[in-house]
Amino acid sequence: KNINPNVSVDCVVFGFDNQKLNVLLIEQKMADKEKVQFALPGDLILEDEGLDAAANRVLYEISGLSGIFLRQFKAFGDPNRVSDIKDLEWLKSYRSNPQARVITVAYLALIKMDEFETNASSFAERVFWQDVEEVPALAFDHSRILEEALERLRDDFQNHRTGFELLPDRFTLGQIQRLYEIILGVELDKRN
Repeated sequence: KNINPNVSVDCVVFGFDNQKLNVLLIEQKMADKEKVQFALPGDLILEDEGLDAAANRVLYEISGLSGIFLRQFKAFGDPNRVSDIKDLEWLKSYRSNPQARVITVAYLALIKMDEFETNASSFAERVFWQDVEEVPALAFDHSRILEEALERLRDDFQNHRTGFELLPDRFTLGQIQRLYEIILGVELDKRN
């Protein structure tokens, strides 16, 4: 497999557990087992694959998730996005040129958490759901990518009525109210 060392995909997968909005994170394997680093699922693309195919492949290889709808939402190309000292140890163990500039295309997905099982593989030590209100510091610029994904989700939710993918096929008004309150960050008056 010929890997393109300068283009990657990162996936922001949101899930709703009827109480809170969660995001799928990975714990990256580090050479020093005492250190832990968290990230969004993502990796470099192959030279002969398209971006959508790469996002699906990477998400499957890292987490075991497949068959979910992923949508591109933004490219991140800051020249220093992978040059932070905290990320170099991990990069040195997995990349031949750890300081090469990497442009990433970010993908967004909404899933019903109870319909999908996750399993860590590839360079992920573990894959887990994390409440978006309690996300730890992330590797690279993944905290920024997550923030922008949340902004996009909120905008799409208000203006395009997306988000029903997060609810069961049959849901209560209370469940949709809770989902709206969590995503929009406001309390809604049931009477309205």
